[in-house]
Order: sequence, then C-alpha cells, then structure tokens
Amino acid sequence: MTGAPPLPVLYSFRRCPYAMRARLALAVSDQAYELREVVLRNKPADMLAASPKGTVPVLVLPDGKVIEQSLDVMLWALRRSDPENWLAPAQASIDDMLALVSENDGAFKQHLDRYKYPNRYPQEPGGDAPQAFAETHRAEGARWLGRLDAMLAGGWLLGTRTSLADIAILPFVRQYAHTDAIWFAAQDWPRLQAWLADFEGSALYASVMHKHAAWQPLSNR
Repeated sequence: MTGAPPLPVLYSFRRCPYAMRARLALAVSDQAYELREVVLRNKPADMLAASPKGTVPVLVLPDGKVIEQSLDVMLWALRRSDPENWLAPAQASIDDMLALVSENDGAFKQHLDRYKYPNRYPQEPGGDAPQAFAETHRAEGARWLGRLDAMLAGGWLLGTRTSLADIAILPFVRQYAHTDAIWFAAQDWPRLQAWLADFEGSALYASVMHKHAAWQPLSNR
C-alpha cells in the first residue's frame, strides 16, 4: 500500500509580509502544503540548501523545483486553482495588476523599511537622526497610501472584487499601519483603513496567521 504523495514544502515566517501573501494565495487556492516556520536568526540548513538567498518564503515542490519569490508562489498557486478570480481583476489587465504590485514592492517597500527600522540605515543621508529619518520616509510612504485610498472607490484596488493586487499589497500596508497605529488611524484614508480592517478581520487572514513552533529537521527532534 502506497503512502500519500509528498506535499510542497513552504518555508515561512508568520509576520513577514512576503510570506503572508504567499500563504494567502496557497490558502485561497486550497493548495495543501507542509508549513515550516522559520526563525530568521537561525535559518534551517534545509532551507538554505534549497534557496541560498536565505529569505522567506521558499516553496519547494515535490519534484525538487524551488520557487523563491513570493509573487511567483502566488502565481503558481492561483494558476492551479483560482476560485475567487484573483488573476482576473475587474477593471484592469493582469499586466496592469502586476505593475501595481511592482510599484508597491519597489519604492513603497523601501520607504516602509526605513520608516519601521530607521536605525538600520545610519549610512544613508539623514540616517544619523533616526526619528527625523523615519518621519521623512513615513511621509513618502503616505503618498502611496493616499493613492491607494483613491483607488479603493469600488471597494478594492482594481474594481468591485478582490484581485491578486489587493492580497499582495495588503500585508505591507498592514506593516506600515502597525508601525504607529495611532498616527495611522488619524489619517484621512477612510477607504484604505476600512480595506485593511476588513482584511484583518477576514476568515482567510485568520486561517494563515496561526502561531506555529519553529520547524526542526527530524534529526534535531
């Protein structure tokens, strides 16, 4: 009698926005996988052997193929099963949708990192004054969030239903919002704030945010 076929293995970190969006796509596509929660300061050798880049998420397929980028994990899962049509935005092409995600992952992510972790950038202009440096990058990030708020007139970024763009971008907006929740709540972004609150209150979000013990190989158990 043969056993069950092997599952894809996902190396993940619960709060990482990149890993979060990968888990969300895997969940909505109902793709079974083995979750391996990673401690970033002590990355498992198995993960580094599969992907020397050393960042999460990493999806290792049963045939040995490795998918190293979160957006590629999302696309892999949704191309297998996309029951909510995330790959078919209501009011844009898939290319336009992916371009929007690219903007988020580029300039906005840079400002977010410097707002959230200003002490990590002393070598950059203004980095020797972390508080002012953080406020500068918070303001730059706010320009992007104001644009998103305007785009949410239909309830979602690209129309009247969820698309990959919403799910790919929301974890980063969440990280920005939680950096200073009081300040974020005071901003005039009613649609953006409601969009984020609905996301954080959703069953889908709850399903991928359970806490897991750090994965260890069998030899260490």
